[in-house]
Amino acid sequence: MLLVLIGSLILMGTAFTLLARAAGMSRVRTKDTLAQIDTYGFSVTAAETAPAGAARSLVDAVATLLGQAFASRLSGLRETQIRQELMSAGLYSLTPKRYIGYRAISLICLPIVMLWMTLVTGVPALLGVAFVAIGAIMGWVTPSVIVRHRTDRRYQEVEQELPELIDLLVVTVEAGLGFSGSINVASTRIKGALGDELRLALQEQTMGLSIEEALRNMLDRCETPAMRAFVRSVLQGEMLGVSIGQIMRNLADEMRKRRKAAAEERAQRAPIKILFPLIFMIFPAMFIVLLGPAAFSMIDAFGGG
Repeated sequence: MLLVLIGSLILMGTAFTLLARAAGMSRVRTKDTLAQIDTYGFSVTAAETAPAGAARSLVDAVATLLGQAFASRLSGLRETQIRQELMSAGLYSLTPKRYIGYRAISLICLPIVMLWMTLVTGVPALLGVAFVAIGAIMGWVTPSVIVRHRTDRRYQEVEQELPELIDLLVVTVEAGLGFSGSINVASTRIKGALGDELRLALQEQTMGLSIEEALRNMLDRCETPAMRAFVRSVLQGEMLGVSIGQIMRNLADEMRKRRKAAAEERAQRAPIKILFPLIFMIFPAMFIVLLGPAAFSMIDAFGGG
């Protein structure tokens, strides 16, 4: 009990020290970064310049500090890979170090909560240690699981919206617009994850990248089968000088076939997915309703005999 109390005091002292240091952090670098936005062709809106809540700013500052401390000690965490994962999840403004800081906060807070619950409930010491260890593992893994889940959800959304993009590109290209102009028109019509990726690709093109490089970067952020086919078809068409309209029309037919095949695959998985609820939830209830009266009748018959 004394060791637990000493550990709690040490953790609380460390937390208060970090909070006090974060409260006094300078905002100069943030202001300098915002001042450079106009140089790259963006406009700063009121929502971007409005100060966030004090609690959110404090948590972000603490996460940044912890991220810098953890990133310097954990050699297995590669900043480029983490940045790629965050961009694939649509978290463009979240830096890798701050993300590591959030994982560190979760790593610290969740075991403390588990420790408090074990002390309140009065579970045995060995079981409490196991709960704290499980809490530490969950605290470190949970943010990564959330990011992966968000990435998978965005990939599915891109896969569903890409055929609509290709149809829109076919119409606009055949109407006389160039490919870049068609992408610009499509970015204003398509919402969601795919619309965000198109607008980001246009912003990269505004900053000096070619449309081919912007499309390759978009493929790196959303490497789905449909997106891979779309980008490679456009790049090959530009390289070989083939009509973009014809390429888009052929790609639209391929996307429709791909969507139909995906729907058939999901339909074939349905019987397998329904086995678990059928065996463990539906069949027991049916057996109780159907065989229950017969079982009671047999018990009464054998008992009376």
